[in-house]
Amino acid sequence: MSTKKVKIGNISIGGGERVAVQSMITTLPKDEKSVKEILRLEKAGCDIVRFAVKDELDAKAIKLLKEKTNIPLVADIHFDYKLAIASIENGADKIRINPGNIGGDDKVKAVASCLKEHGVPVRVGANTGSIEKSFYAKYGSSAKALGESTLKNIQVLEKQGVENIVVSVKASNVPLMVESAEYIRSKIDYPLHLGVTEAGGGDMGVIKNSIGIGSLLLKGIGDTIRVSLSTDPVDEVAIGKNILRAVGLDKNFVDIIACPTCGRCEWNLMEFYKKVEDRVKDINKPIKVAVMGCVVNGPGEAKEADIGIAGGEKCVIFKKGEVIKIVEKEKIEEEFFKELDKCLK
Repeated sequence: MSTKKVKIGNISIGGGERVAVQSMITTLPKDEKSVKEILRLEKAGCDIVRFAVKDELDAKAIKLLKEKTNIPLVADIHFDYKLAIASIENGADKIRINPGNIGGDDKVKAVASCLKEHGVPVRVGANTGSIEKSFYAKYGSSAKALGESTLKNIQVLEKQGVENIVVSVKASNVPLMVESAEYIRSKIDYPLHLGVTEAGGGDMGVIKNSIGIGSLLLKGIGDTIRVSLSTDPVDEVAIGKNILRAVGLDKNFVDIIACPTCGRCEWNLMEFYKKVEDRVKDINKPIKVAVMGCVVNGPGEAKEADIGIAGGEKCVIFKKGEVIKIVEKEKIEEEFFKELDKCLK
């Protein structure tokens, strides 16, 4: 089942559009550092930026952020429906709310009316900390509880005529996050935002996000992602882009395949790999490079590579599985990078 297309500022998600990468700035809109943070994320390749809105000054500051930046801006609001309205009126490209915590029907209706008037989309959903009490009592902390709580939030807005909706279901538990996303995806055709909330940092945070988001993307589930990490938001963007590359949704980069080292490796593969990585990190072309430990795993296993090298007493440089040069170890770097640069042009 394909999803609806939703326009957020100058990009669209869902409906066959590419999966967008999001992040969130660490400052509030009224903070003078916010423009700089957003521009850093833009430069890193972020598609959508979200920020917390805590008071009226934050909502009013969105107008300045719009003037100084180019990326779609999403206002994250809790508890105060007036801040949702003010954010929309000051230029937010999307808002994120939980209809259950911004007040009664009259307040939800006021936000819905403003959303429709300005043509602004809204993200709704639930995480394990915001499951409606009735669903938690009935289903516990489960995919069904998360899914049904989210469906209730969607229905609240649909009753007010809002259909420009993005949906999310998040959990810090990876299997629960995956199961919840699969559950809600079977019930709705709105674009789905993916993320493992409160994943932490370091290697485990990256692993949680990669498994949770990546496994769903491989099943065709997900229209926009945020890699939640306790680190610099720019790192979130880099990991998000790499997840898209790893699952085959972004092919416009230099893909380096390389051996895990073993006793057959007679040269410093790891050091050379790092040099290749540094050489191609900013190249946005669909090229595959192989750095192989020995001729056993060389041209044969890496025959699909546009260019590769396999070490040994002498090193071989190959293209598409065919050896083009045999070089002495001391000339590896000079000869290989000469051929690599030809491929990168």
